[in-house]
Amino acid sequence: MNIFVAKLSFNTEDADLQEAFEEFGSVDSAKIIMDNYTGKSKGFGFVEMPNDEQAKKAIDALNETELDGRTIVVKKAEPRENRERSTGGGGGGYNKRY
Repeated sequence: MNIFVAKLSFNTEDADLQEAFEEFGSVDSAKIIMDNYTGKSKGFGFVEMPNDEQAKKAIDALNETELDGRTIVVKKAEPRENRERSTGGGGGGYNKRY
């Protein structure tokens, strides 16, 4: 199960997140999302646990608890919607000179 973790401390690292979830079972991955420009944490991440029952226990136990001085939010991650991307632009038409 893929788990979404929000309101993380900007000091929390992948290993900290993994350690917190390993108390409830096997963790395939724990990843904090980083800002591409600053290289700093965006304050949320994802944990992948192969066993759904262990994942549910982790969600129930860790949601609204403290990790690195912050009260975190933990819930099942929802899949991204398959949305068509707008090509943007706009401009429309052409310039006609008289």
